[in-house]
Amino acid sequence: MPLRSSILMLLLSFYFYHSIAQQKHAGQADNNTQKIDSIAFHLYTDSLKKGVYNYINVDGLQSSGRWIPLTAQDIRLSCDYGRFEGNNLIIDSSCGRKMVNITAVYNRNPSLSKSITVYIKTLPDNEQLKTKEQILEEMSGKKKKRKKG
Repeated sequence: MPLRSSILMLLLSFYFYHSIAQQKHAGQADNNTQKIDSIAFHLYTDSLKKGVYNYINVDGLQSSGRWIPLTAQDIRLSCDYGRFEGNNLIIDSSCGRKMVNITAVYNRNPSLSKSITVYIKTLPDNEQLKTKEQILEEMSGKKKKRKKG
C-alpha cells in the first residue's frame, strides 16, 4: 500500500504542477499577444561602437499601456550600414561613417515602423576613470573653497 500511495501522490503532484505551469504560460502568452499600438526605440546609449555588438532595444506599447521588449522574432531590423544578428547591430571597425540609420518594422503589422539615426562613436575608448582617492581629494578641495568664500 505505501508504494501505491507514493505513486498516487507523485502523479497528483505532477498533475498540479503541470496545470499551474500551463496557467502561467497561458497568462504570459495573453500578455505578449495583446495588440501592439506603437513601437519605439529605447537605446541604452547615445552612440554606437565599432567592432562590437550594439544591442538595439525596441519596445512595443500594448493597448494596456504596458511596454514590452521586442526581439528579432517580433520586428524586422534594417540599417544603411552594418549588419544585424538578432537585435545586435555590428558595425565594422574600419567604418568611416558618422551615423547609421536604423529602421524597425513590426512583423504582425508592417504599418507600425520607426526609424532612428544613431551616431557612431569616434573617440577611442581609452578614458581613464578617476580613482576613489582622486574623487575624494576633489570633493575635499571643493569643500575647502566653499568655506573660504
